[in-house]
Formats: sequence, C-alpha cells, structure tokens
Amino acid sequence: MATRRADSTSALAPDRKDADSVGVETTAIAQTSSTDKESSGDFGETYVINEKHPGVSESAPPYDDESGYHERQLPVATAEEIVTTVLHVEDDPSINPWTFRFWFLGIGLSTFASVLATIYYFKPQTLLVSFVFLAVISYVLGELMEKLIPRSGFIGRWLNPHKFNSKEHAAIVIMASASANCALATEVLSVQRLWYSSFPNAGVSIFILLSSQLLGYGIAGLMRGTLVYPTKMMYPVNLPLNSLLETLHRDKTETSRRLKLFYWGFGALFIWELFPEWIMPVTTGISIFCLAKRNSLVFTNLFGGSNGNEGLGILSFCMDWNYVTSTPMWLPLQSLFNNMVGYILCVCVFMGVFYMNIWRAQDFPFLSQLLFDGSASNSSSYAQYNQTAILSANNEIIPSTLDVFGIPYFASTYVTYLLTTNMAITATLTHLLLWNFDDMKTAWSFISWKNLKRLAHPFTWHYRFWESAVRDEEEDTSHFDPHYKLMLAYSPVPSWWFGLVLIGSILVGLICIYEADSTLPWWGFFISCILATICILFFGAQYAITGFSFIIQPIIQMIGGYCHPGKPLANMYFVLYGYNSVSQGQLLLRDLKFGQYAKLSPRCTFTAQMVGTVIGAIFNYVMMLSITTNQREVLLSIEGTNIWSGQNVQQYNSQAIAWGGLAHEMFSVGSRYQWVPLAFLVGFVVPLPTYFLHRLFPKAGFWYWNTAIICYFIGWLCVGINSSILTYFMVGFFFQFYMRRYRPEWFVKYNYILAAALDGGTQVMVFILTFAVEGGSGNAVPFPSYWGNNANGNYDYCMMNPAND
Repeated sequence: MATRRADSTSALAPDRKDADSVGVETTAIAQTSSTDKESSGDFGETYVINEKHPGVSESAPPYDDESGYHERQLPVATAEEIVTTVLHVEDDPSINPWTFRFWFLGIGLSTFASVLATIYYFKPQTLLVSFVFLAVISYVLGELMEKLIPRSGFIGRWLNPHKFNSKEHAAIVIMASASANCALATEVLSVQRLWYSSFPNAGVSIFILLSSQLLGYGIAGLMRGTLVYPTKMMYPVNLPLNSLLETLHRDKTETSRRLKLFYWGFGALFIWELFPEWIMPVTTGISIFCLAKRNSLVFTNLFGGSNGNEGLGILSFCMDWNYVTSTPMWLPLQSLFNNMVGYILCVCVFMGVFYMNIWRAQDFPFLSQLLFDGSASNSSSYAQYNQTAILSANNEIIPSTLDVFGIPYFASTYVTYLLTTNMAITATLTHLLLWNFDDMKTAWSFISWKNLKRLAHPFTWHYRFWESAVRDEEEDTSHFDPHYKLMLAYSPVPSWWFGLVLIGSILVGLICIYEADSTLPWWGFFISCILATICILFFGAQYAITGFSFIIQPIIQMIGGYCHPGKPLANMYFVLYGYNSVSQGQLLLRDLKFGQYAKLSPRCTFTAQMVGTVIGAIFNYVMMLSITTNQREVLLSIEGTNIWSGQNVQQYNSQAIAWGGLAHEMFSVGSRYQWVPLAFLVGFVVPLPTYFLHRLFPKAGFWYWNTAIICYFIGWLCVGINSSILTYFMVGFFFQFYMRRYRPEWFVKYNYILAAALDGGTQVMVFILTFAVEGGSGNAVPFPSYWGNNANGNYDYCMMNPAND
C-alpha cells in the first residue's frame, strides 16, 4: 500500500473546463502486485497497514509536511507515481501565458542564449547554456517587470495585466531553450568557411540552419502520441526544472521549505564554484594515487583525469559540480546501474586495448579524437595527419595522394568508442522492439488496417484540414500521462501544423543543398531524412524512458560515407540532416513534455518553440560569421588561445575527412578498422541473451539489464575530464537508491528542487567567471600560481605525457 498525490476530479474527468473543478487533491490507495514489482522496479518490502490512516505503512519513515500533518510514504517506483508525486496533477486553465512579458523576455532571452551558445562553441572548453540558468534569469526579470511596470491604466492593462505566473515563465523558458544550442549547421558552415573554397551566401546559410532545425521538429511532432503523451515517456531530465517552477510559483506558505532549500543550495554552490573554477582547480580531481606516484604514465592513464584527455580518473574525487552535474540525481536507478556496468567494462577494455598495443595504440595518445600520421608518430612523438594535402579543389579526395600520405590512424580508445557506440545503436533497436513493442507500435498506427480501409472511402476523409480533427472516441487513453489528460481541456496543435513544418523543411533543405554546392545529391538527402525518422522514434523513446540520450553521429557518418565515397563535404550535409534532426527532435519532445507538466497550452508551446528556433538560427549565423572572420588564424591553429579555439570545427572537419572521404579505406571489411562497422551486426544480437534468460527465469532480475546502455558506456571515457565519475556515482546511488528507498518523502519533496538549485548556482557562477576572469570579455585574469592550481602541470599532479608537447 502507498499514499501518493492524485487528482480524481481533473485527471479522471479532464474534459471539464471549469477552473474551479481543477486541482482537487484526494488520497489514492495504490496496491502493487507481484508482477508490478518485477516490471516497475519496486524493492519488494512487506508493509503493515496503519489502522489509523489506511494506505500508510508503519515501516516507512515519518514525514512531517509543511502543513503539520504527519504521514508515511513508500518509495516511488513506477513512472506514474513519480510524475504524480513530484509534480502536482492539477491545473487552472484561466492562467494566461500570452502577455507582453512572455514576448519581451522570450525574444530577449532567445537572442541572448543563441549568441552565448555560439560564443561558447568557439571556446577552448565548450560550455552549454543551461535550462536551469535560463529559468532562474527569466524568473528574476519577470518578477522585476511585475514590480516596476504600473498595474493600472492603459499601460498596466497591456504590459502588466497580472502577476508573473508559472505559464508565462514556462513559455519563456521554452522559447529561450529552443535557441540555446549552437546548431550543427553552424559547424558545417564554419568548416566550409575555414577550409573549403565555396561558402553559401547569407540567405542560403540561414535557410540551411532553419531547415535542418525544423526538420526534426516536424518528424518528432508527428510522433508525439507515442513519445510524449504516455506516462512511461517520462523525460526524467524535466523533473528538476518543473519542480523548480512549481516551487517558485505556488503559494509561498506551501512551498516555503522548498524555496528555502533552493536558495541555500543555489547560494552555497554559487560561492563554492569559485574555488574549483578559478582559485583552487586541484579540487577538480583529487587522486591519492597520482599524489603517491607522480612519475608513471600508467598511473596517469588509469588514475589521472582532472585535465582534458588526461586519463580515466579511477577513484579520483571531484568537487567541481560543473562536471558532476545534477544528472545522477534525476537519472533513474536502472539507468545508473547499467551506466556503472558499462563504466567498469570501459576501464578494462581501454586499458587492455592500449597496453596490448591493438591498432598500434601506443604510437598515439591514450585519449584523443584527432587523425594521426602513422609514418611519423611513435610513443615519444605524435604527428597529426595532413588532411588538406589529400583534397582537390572540388573538395573531393585525390586517390593518388593516399599513396604518399597513407591512411590516417585514430587513437585506439577512440576506435573502441566508435565500435561500442555502433553496437549500442543497433542494440537499442532490438532492445526496444523486445521490451517496449507495445509502446512503440502506435508510431506506425497510421498504416493500420482500420486507417487503410478509411482511405478507401473518400467520403470519410477530413477535407477541412484547417480545423482540428475530432478526437477518436475509440482511442485508448488509459496509458496516457495524468498530466496529459488535463491538457485535453486546451485546443490541441493539429498534426497538419507539424506536417507543414516537415514538408516545408524538406523542400527548403532540398533547394539549399544545391545552392550551397554541398555535393550531396537529392537521393542522399532523402536517405538522411528517412534515417532521422527511424532514429527519432527509437532513440527518442530511449531518451524519454531512461533519461539517456545516444550520440548517433557515427552511424549517420558511416552510412553517408558509403553512400557518397570520397566526398567529405557531402558527408557533412548528410550528417546535418540525418543526425542534427534527431537531436532537434529530441529537444522538441523534451520541451513538449515540459510544457505538458507545466500545463502550458499546446499552441503556446508550439509558438514558443518555432519563434525561438527562428531567432536562434539568425543569431547563430551572425555570430559564426563574425567569429570566423575576426579569429580565422586562431581557429585554424593547433593550440588556439586561452580565449578562442577551433577544436570543435577541427574535430568535425577531421571526422568528415575520415568518414566522408576515407570510409572504404579505413572501415571496410579487410581494412584496419573493419570491426567498427561490423559492430552494427553484433549489436542486433547483444540484447537477446538477457531477454531469453528473463523469459526463462522471470524473477531473476534480467529485465534490469539494458545492454544497449551498457554497450554505449563501454566507450564513455574517450574524451574530456574524467575525474568526476566516482563522485557522479556516489551522488546518484545516494539519492536514487538510499534517499528514494529509505527517505521517500524527502526524495519526493526535495530531491528535484535541490538538483535545480545546485545546477543553477554552479552555472550562474561559471557564466560570470567566463567573462570576468576566463577571457570571455577579451582578457583573461589567471589566479596567481600556487600548489592549489598547479599551473604548469595536471591539476591532480599526475605525470604529464611528454609526447603531447
């Protein structure tokens, strides 16, 4: 038995439009069967019923809520329990988001976020514009406008009609977040501008940005019935932010303790982050092994991790929340478990591959993403591959030059990452078809026998497409999210809106690939669109259920390479429409679910997403043009400066050369890296053993193993700062196992708001430091050298590899 928040009035009768009937809270008694325990992840304890308060367990710890009522709760287990206990299942449809504040702050923050995201892309260390950061800033500005603008008269009626409310806030965040990414088209255009002779004009460039962004929106929007509405499609990443919005906008007497926790957590991390980011960066990774033995590269590779591409960071303790993040606080325990299994295997595989000298591993860096010259590299000196020497004036590979310069090499750990990622991609397809087929099949319901018969009777067609189609009365909504049932009170976004976005994006994209001299033929463009559609369905579902998002760029690059051999520029555009569309589709789905949890009307969510995307495309282009013009020499250099760096565009260009120009020579059967593409075939069968073992032994727990996630994390540590991994798992298992199991009432009420507070304080300080002391404004102000920043070596005092110099 369990007590949890439910809404019998609004959730069970969502068609009632009366605002007074929405939001009535009652106590629901939910009993979990043995089957439910197995499939939902319940812990299997036996509880005694409290005679005074039926449904309250005697064994669960006491809980004193802010109204003074004492109750006891069980651990939340299912997706429905999480989304109905962490977030209120109630709504007031009379709350208006369409205000001057929404448009003014939404457009302003969208401009700010897109400019900042583009600047961050060209920094030595790439940062992201945070969802939580935008929410905090928009709340401060919204409250300020409410207080400063008069409430009376003509001005008040139009500019400040009522208090700054949660739906305004949610709409602003959605619009700003839609522009808060540096679009992949920006990378493509940057590479063309820096390395290739042809570059599209401003109009074509902006339309390339828009079509590549909106293509994924159109595809994903048509799948929202499968990937957004069901309860199982939970999107755990949204829970901290939605919890934050509820805390900020609900009755302050009800949320006073949560607000106090948010302010304390935000303030503490805001102050603390000054130390690992600037004053004492040794706290990024504290390794007793590195301190004990500072002259061993084996120790550096295994235990080092406080600097980029240093090592695997085993047992390092990280105190920089910028690298730990709140992800383990909201990632489901099952995802964390499979993440940890993959991490352990990653350490074993990486060390084995390197020290067994597979693919000449020891002649190249332990961790790197660059291409290397095999004839000039050895264990004491690494030579990068001269990729420009093998390209013709038409941006195609000159076969005869390969005899002179040879075929480039990757670092062996990066090859392992590519191999295991490819395996994980196809394993995901098998895993979801085996375990979640019923959840997925609605995505292709449009070709069901019922709909095909309807097509044979033209008189039943819905000709008046400009009107919303009537909902199917036979539609089964029992599996839909309780929050979605409240959304039925609003006018939906007709599917033809998303259909028009999709068709328009395809037509514009098709024109642009020829206007931009991309060398990508029309049939290659359509193949990339088909791949994007398939991947959005499967990987969108994986993201929605587990909170884990795959990077599927390698498989798209490989398919593009074999479709268009010797054409690296064509490969970049193939990846743009085949991979970027998947990323954008997942962002749209995430924001649709965020709007659903916030009870924001679907048409307002749609409007905010479209406007934010258009603004983002325009300012992404403007900033990219400015930076690549004024910092061209710096971006083309190997080391860059402490202010600007071309590492991201260099890496993207290198991948285009490898996959688009040399896929046959590097990856075909019989070539050096043949197991990278063969891993696709292996991945299809990887989930089968655990599935059949579960069928044979249903109570043995084999359902808990997600082999697709495990495979992906076998290549997890191939790049970046890895000292945060131990702290990451400590935080994750403390909150998702201990607190969720033994302190469920605290977990439900405070876990997600604390996650938002820690991220918010960290990201605001990182933003300030970026421009104040780290060179974002033009001049860096380093902290004086001392033992706490080890300016001339690795922060964790591990030995530096002399071959990297």
